[in-house]
Amino acid sequence: MSERRAILSGSTFEERIGYARAVVDGDRVHVSGTTGFDYATMTISEDVVAQAEQCLRNVESALKEAGCTFADVVRVRYLLPRREDFEPCWPVLRACFGAVRPAATMMECGLADPRMKFEIEVDARRPA
Repeated sequence: MSERRAILSGSTFEERIGYARAVVDGDRVHVSGTTGFDYATMTISEDVVAQAEQCLRNVESALKEAGCTFADVVRVRYLLPRREDFEPCWPVLRACFGAVRPAATMMECGLADPRMKFEIEVDARRPA
């Protein structure tokens, strides 16, 4: 039977809603939709690029706890309420994923809180 382990970030959302920041299932790591909140202070920037940067720090933290890095990401989903906010974030995203080239999708959709301008969800494969 493969290992299944929940990774929690300490976000109040995880407790209030009932989910984990990430789940390790054998060699797979599934990182939940992760926003630009700084979970230590539960604050969020108004700037979309700053939110994207914080999203990536939050995702990186979950990946690290799972034994992965951005190099292990095979799938990424970008969720934004305004598609015109996506292009300004490209340099930040390219810095993490440019060499990795995971499969990717960008979706324009409403997010859970109107302060949220960017959300990232990733799937990774743990190294052997």
